[in-house]
Parts: sequence; C-alpha cells; structure tokens
Amino acid sequence: MTRPAAAMALLAELTHRCPLQCPYCSNPLELERAAAELDTATWCRVFSEAAEMGVLQVHFSGGEPTARKDLRELVRHAADVGLYSNLITSAVLLDRDRIAALAAAGLNHVQISIQDSEAPGADRIGGYAGGHDKKLAVARLVREAGLPLTLNAVVHRQNLQNLEAMIALAVELDARRLEVAHVQYYGWALANRASMLPTRDQLEQATKVVQAARERLKGILTIDYVVPDYYAHKPKACMGGWGRQFLNVSPSGKVLPCHAAESIKDLRFDSVTERPLRDIWENSEAFRRFRGTDWMPEPCRSCDQRELDWGGCRCQALALAGNAALTDPACGLSPHHADLLALAERESASPPPAFRYRRIGATAAV
Repeated sequence: MTRPAAAMALLAELTHRCPLQCPYCSNPLELERAAAELDTATWCRVFSEAAEMGVLQVHFSGGEPTARKDLRELVRHAADVGLYSNLITSAVLLDRDRIAALAAAGLNHVQISIQDSEAPGADRIGGYAGGHDKKLAVARLVREAGLPLTLNAVVHRQNLQNLEAMIALAVELDARRLEVAHVQYYGWALANRASMLPTRDQLEQATKVVQAARERLKGILTIDYVVPDYYAHKPKACMGGWGRQFLNVSPSGKVLPCHAAESIKDLRFDSVTERPLRDIWENSEAFRRFRGTDWMPEPCRSCDQRELDWGGCRCQALALAGNAALTDPACGLSPHHADLLALAERESASPPPAFRYRRIGATAAV
C-alpha cells in the first residue's frame, strides 16, 4: 500500500467530562476519567506533530472541551503552529470573558449544539436544566466577539416536529451555518435507538423542510443535512473513508480513524504517548485495516461506487451485521439491508421508551 495522503482534520477529544447527559452522545460506552486525560504539554506536542504532517484543522471536542482549564493555552498553541481551530461545545460553561480570551488566543470558529427549539424539550433531551437558554445567550456572545458561529441541531423522532423552528433560531442567532444532523446510532445512541429513530414519514418531511429552507435562505444560512442510514439505499463515505481524511485523538491519547471506532473490539489503537502521530497515521494496524479497497468483500469489491463510499461505515456493519468487515447494511446490495429497513420500521412505529442518559459511571432511565 502506498503512503496515505495527510489527514485534513484532527478531532481532539480533550475530555469525556460533560455537564450534559445527551442520550445520543457519540462518546464510547466506557468513558475515560479525568485522571487519564493527556496533559497540556502532550496535547501541544500532538498539535505540533499534526501541523508538521499536513493537518489543516483541529476541532476541540469532548465531552465538553471547555471543562479543560487549559483550553486557552491549547487554542493558542494550535494557532501558533498554523492550525485552523473550531470549538465544538455545549456552551453551558462559557461566558463573555472566556469567549473573549479564546478569541484573543486565536480561536477561529465556534460550533454550538442545540437539542430543540424551545427550553422544555431541549433541557429534557440534554438532561440539563437551564441549558437551552444559556446556549442562546452564549451564541449571541460568540457573534458579538466576531467569531463565526455554526449551530448543530441533532434531530430525531422526539424533536423533528420543531425543525422549522430550529432553522429559524439559527437565522435569529446570526449563525453562518446550520448542521441538521440526524442521530447516528453508535455508542450511547445505539442504546437509545428505539427512543430516537424517526419514522420514514418524519424523515421525508424533514428532508422537504431542509430543501425548502435551503432555497429560501440561500446567501443567508448554509444548511448541511446528515440523514440516518437506516432508510438509505446507498451508504455514505464514513469520515470520508476509513483512514483517508480524518483522525481522532481520545482524551487518553488513543488515535482512532473515527470517534466510534473503539466499538470494534479486535482493533488495537496506538497512543500518542507511545508513537509519533505520523507513524500511527501511516503505519498502525488500526488505520490500515479498512483503508482503501483491498479489504473489501463482495459486493463492495466489484462495485463501481467503492472509491466513493469506501464501503460505508465499519462500526455500523459491526453493530447491525455482527462483523466490521462486511458490507454496510445501509447499502441496498447488502444481504442485511432488508433486515435493517424492517428494524427501522418496527422500532420507529413503537412508543418510545425512556432515555438512557449519558453519565460517567452509570446509565439511567429518566
């Protein structure tokens, strides 16, 4: 295999700590404790190594990245080595002074997640009283500080009826971009799939709402739209293809091809405390396992889409077909595709059970 091109982006999961308890959280079921987190100097070394190997962007994420007291120092170092920085945050721990400090340190962009268009629904979904109003206040402070703002609206069967209002909220807050992201069912979200999977009618209506808003708000708001794979006929290129464009560093330093990759238990993920980032990217077994097309089974191997979708999602193949090396069941050619559609129709038609909230050390139905 030839040397891979440099990754374009690094997702730096600074911590798994988070004041919210979102039932769709993309973090793994086994959350890492604060004592296991990389220290400031190691994170700065990782950013330097990323810049040296050609990475262009760093996304500060978590958990909640603002739970790290050294965030301003990390932002400043990323700026010093030439990385474009994006803060992915729930916003509930931010205030005017901290936003100003991060902007002065060189932060380039802020992305704030919202759970619904109104406080009662949003606070219930996030498991955090008062969170929605705090998010809106911080979003306004971000724009006052002159930073570009993206809103990330994570949608599912319990808030899709308010999609129009969420789009209107993004315009009101002067966001430049809105990501309407249907829940992707890995990790905590997989445990809550029956509570969140939309019906086909909900999905089709949401798609119409997004299409109409894109036309109406052209030049005002850019809307990205990520649909759930459960009703798809073609898989999407997960993370632009395994080990092709993206790498993820966990709070303890494990380097992953995607944020959900630890669900594949027979992969060993190397750590930045043991090997240089470039060496891991180019040579580690975890990155090489599903990179490119040589690993593909049929029907992927003979498919003319194989270098467009790169086989779809490995974590989804594991979760739904029992083997990460099989064809993604989102593909209409997968022998598991009909089972996936039947599952979606069955679960979305049933009354939603209580959420299992994301809590370090425990899960609970509320």
